[in-house]
Amino acid sequence: MTDVTAGAIGQLLILALPIAAISWTVTHEELFRELHDYFVERSAAAASMASRKFFYLLTCEYCFSHYVSAGMIALTGFTLLFDDWRGYLIAWLALVWIANHYISLYGRLRLGIRSERLEIGLKEAVSERAGVAKIERPQGHDRRAS
Repeated sequence: MTDVTAGAIGQLLILALPIAAISWTVTHEELFRELHDYFVERSAAAASMASRKFFYLLTCEYCFSHYVSAGMIALTGFTLLFDDWRGYLIAWLALVWIANHYISLYGRLRLGIRSERLEIGLKEAVSERAGVAKIERPQGHDRRAS
């Protein structure tokens, strides 16, 4: 059994970044929209349950991150705690867990940014409308008097 060092934790945190990026990009971004739509359709309409589940796994960022993490471990040989198959298993699950926290943070950040943009747009529209209303209203017109 090996010790988990700061270096291993650093590697875990760094390796999880591209896993999160790849998982999010394939399952959410326009670049893969047609592929994603095909997988969604196949996950709903495939004849066998196994096919439906397989295609669903390619549409869910959490599920897809398992595949990407396995690929990253195969590419890098990264292990945690043990130098044998147990180390690969622990590293695989740890990478999935960290990557999905990154994905959640990114999703919340995007939602917050989108919400702020909508709020700013709404305020600008109200402001523009109020400016137009002031220009169109005759001088000396009092709303309370009408």
